Amino acid sequence: MSSEPSIRNNNTTEAGHLYLVATPIGNLGDITARSLETLKSCDLVACEDTRVTGKLLKHFGIQKPCISYREANERTLAEELTQKLKAGASIALLSDAGTPNLSDPGFRIVRACRKQDLSVIPLPGPCAAIAALSASGLPTHQFFFAGFLAPKRAARLRFFEAEREATHTVILYESCHRIEKCMDDLIEILGSERIICLAREITKLYETFWTGTAADIREKMSGKKARGEYVLMIAPASFTL
Repeated sequence: MSSEPSIRNNNTTEAGHLYLVATPIGNLGDITARSLETLKSCDLVACEDTRVTGKLLKHFGIQKPCISYREANERTLAEELTQKLKAGASIALLSDAGTPNLSDPGFRIVRACRKQDLSVIPLPGPCAAIAALSASGLPTHQFFFAGFLAPKRAARLRFFEAEREATHTVILYESCHRIEKCMDDLIEILGSERIICLAREITKLYETFWTGTAADIREKMSGKKARGEYVLMIAPASFTL
């Protein structure tokens, strides 16, 4: 793949490509060879935090101009990047970790590209939700990914109430600051015997998976310092281990 814009026969510049590059969620060895080649050959890297992505690029000996594309500026920057794509630039879109546009910035620029018939190319790779589900021991044939729940307790309670009789596995992300409150709310609405899996530090040194009843896992959490982000998976109402 060339980093130089190609030229059509009518001497107009061919539009570039938007690459959605999945990046490691912990272990840097999980990045794909295709992702590395794309990062080496693209014209610009759009990422959440240039410091985080800068470390990734440096680790693999890649030097590229980076621009911060995050929730705060996504609306305005999506238009700017779309214009660059039209002018022939190829852009790699990265989140800090995992797959872009899944509980991370990316929706607006992808939507803009689709509306204007610009090329969007996904480069598959790490995704915390899928990695966690595959190793959870919970049903995988049907699942609902809800991302991060609203921070207010009332909203969490309403969500759990809506999923009380779910026939699918529910996958949530939660921060270390709210995971204990989230677990308490889950037990209040879904009951202490609901089967769940809680995963943290996936692919890292202290990777942890707990699968069992909500009450048992809540007890295992007690006295342990919460850190990082968690993937919380809730089994269907009728599921038993």
